[in-house]
Amino acid sequence: MSTVAGAPKQRTPIRPARVLLHTFLVVTALAWLAPLLWALLAAMRPYAETSEKGYVSWPDKLTLDNFTNAFTQSDMTHYFVNTLIIAVPAVLLTLLLSSMVAFYVSRFDFRVNLSLLLLFTAGNLLPQQVIITPLYRLYLLIDLPGITMSGKLYDSALGLVLIHVAFQSGFCTFVLSNYMRSLPHELTEAALVDGASVWRLYWQIVLPLCKPAMAALATLLSIWIYNDFFWAIVLISTGENMPITSALNNLSGQYFTDPNLVAAGALLTAIPTLIVYFVLQRQFVSGLTLGANKG
Repeated sequence: MSTVAGAPKQRTPIRPARVLLHTFLVVTALAWLAPLLWALLAAMRPYAETSEKGYVSWPDKLTLDNFTNAFTQSDMTHYFVNTLIIAVPAVLLTLLLSSMVAFYVSRFDFRVNLSLLLLFTAGNLLPQQVIITPLYRLYLLIDLPGITMSGKLYDSALGLVLIHVAFQSGFCTFVLSNYMRSLPHELTEAALVDGASVWRLYWQIVLPLCKPAMAALATLLSIWIYNDFFWAIVLISTGENMPITSALNNLSGQYFTDPNLVAAGALLTAIPTLIVYFVLQRQFVSGLTLGANKG
């Protein structure tokens, strides 16, 4: 049925449910942004002003001095390097080992297939606080002379890398195994018929097809490991060896703490995680979408 030229288009009626949905989304977004905006406002105000007028007041002066002071006083560059030394190997090792286990349990059939996958998944559900004492004593007993600066697994970047790999491998194995199960089995069967080894099957055929899922997991792992505070406090005792999250303690004095300075330091530490997310945003979203469509 043809329409008359120049006739006004009919507008889609606005339904109350759609209005409620958009209202809910706007309110939720503001609720999530409110603490960030509040911290940004506090970081840009001098402490003398907030101590006199209070934080719930209109600012008279906005400055970036707190950001400069937080960056220099906390020696943030040094602790950024410490965090990279921990996060990069931990992410790469977790993805490598998890993909190997996921490949084995998803592409081969054997008796303990499901039990092995459940074991890795159950390990991820174990509360970290449960194993503080035995793990702390174990780290103190393991000597690594010439490998770590402390001579032990305790108080070393290697110790943090290993604990992150151990705790994050379960989740990554679960996600990658489900993703690999969605890949056509004809690919692996044809490669085996052509004489491909198991390693070549994993490295050159299956793993390249898992790039979207690997990118999504790499984004999550980078943010989780970067933001870790618990294990850094438990397993690191030397201030120079601590990652960036623990280094914020340098902004706290023994008798006085400037909350505005701490807020500026916290915002500075959040910048790398935002960069990682925005750089890998497309791969992250595509990985989640493919995983949902291939179930």
